[in-house]
Amino acid sequence: MASRLLGSCSPVNSGSASRCSVGLVGPLFSVVLSLLPHLAFSQMLLKPSQPGEPVHILPSDLAIMEAGDIRTDIPCTVTDHKAELGFDLRFHGGYDVTVPLRELAGNGETLTVVFRVFPRETPARASYFVQHFNVPPIEDDARGDAVLQGQVDLGEGAYHVDWLMRDRAEHLCSYAWDLNAQLPPKDKPIPLFITADQVTESHPQPFVNDVVRDQVPQDNLTVKLLVNFAPQEANSAALQRTDTEALVSILKTIQRDPRVAHLSLVAFNIGEGRVVYRQEMAAGIDFPALGKALETMKLGTVNVQQLEQKHSETDFLENLITTEVGASSHPDAVIFAGPKAMLTADVPQDSLRRIGDIDCPVFYMNYTLNPQAVPWKDSISHAIRTFKGTEYTISRPRDLWFSTTEMVGRIVRHKREKALSSVVGGAAH
Repeated sequence: MASRLLGSCSPVNSGSASRCSVGLVGPLFSVVLSLLPHLAFSQMLLKPSQPGEPVHILPSDLAIMEAGDIRTDIPCTVTDHKAELGFDLRFHGGYDVTVPLRELAGNGETLTVVFRVFPRETPARASYFVQHFNVPPIEDDARGDAVLQGQVDLGEGAYHVDWLMRDRAEHLCSYAWDLNAQLPPKDKPIPLFITADQVTESHPQPFVNDVVRDQVPQDNLTVKLLVNFAPQEANSAALQRTDTEALVSILKTIQRDPRVAHLSLVAFNIGEGRVVYRQEMAAGIDFPALGKALETMKLGTVNVQQLEQKHSETDFLENLITTEVGASSHPDAVIFAGPKAMLTADVPQDSLRRIGDIDCPVFYMNYTLNPQAVPWKDSISHAIRTFKGTEYTISRPRDLWFSTTEMVGRIVRHKREKALSSVVGGAAH
């Protein structure tokens, strides 16, 4: 079994800096404890000397890449990953490289990984990536493997990858492969968050303001977003990266829609029974501020006040809906989002009916990776039925885009019908 040196990297193209992360995990428990504090990585900036000129790398590295030979001076096994579409509507491709720990034995080694990715039809558009792994001292009789990993983000297209790794003694491991990032025909309408034939870094975290609207908002829609930031597993003590990315991607996909002009956001956690972050109506969501606020969550803990209340989570959800949905003025739509919230008791329908009729549609984007595992309606789903709400199940990236497109279309139609009804009603008087 393998210990892992984990890395993700950024391109060093046109002046962009390399960004890599690294860690060690694995079954060799004593090795993990002794090595983890000493792991390190460095960043290298490769940029052209003049704008428009190619990136310069070592001639020896370039020669190996151009030759396309497989080298195993350093015994290694490179496994390339097929490009997969993420909830962030970007393709992700990458690799694992496995090296026996005994090959890294000594007082400390430095492994340098250099690779390039380019569209197969235009090799001149190569993006270069670099990683430096500082390996801590390893005993000569160490067992197991080290696994280094890297990942890049891709737009739709066909790519080629030339990859190499070298140690201080210039021993080499090299490999090359082709990589295809293609949407199936039925998904072709989906506009990705990255253009075709583009290669770029994977964001270290999703809380970045990277949403660019292609058009000026057409229908000037305003929407209120109520998002339950919680893990798929209710008892989990941490919000997994995959869950965070999916929930943030829901927000970004809605914000990116050209018909939406302004959004407000209430980020909450039912388990903690509190609103974690609130942003009033604005042209865009402040994602860095949202990410900072979410760091304050302490999942898997229950305070004394919650223990004293029989249905504290239900009470919190009821108060949240009463306050936010029952507000005196409404946007063009109220949208709930989050994983299934299977509470011990649902919010009483009588309590929700007291809110009365609201003059905007209500939606629920239920993020669930495995709908068959929990096929039952959750407490938010039960609650929005009072307002004749519409629920969408988000299990795959394609679900997110198609659901958002249909949902925003419904909001537009409701707004236009409401405006027409107001004009007709005014004329009648």
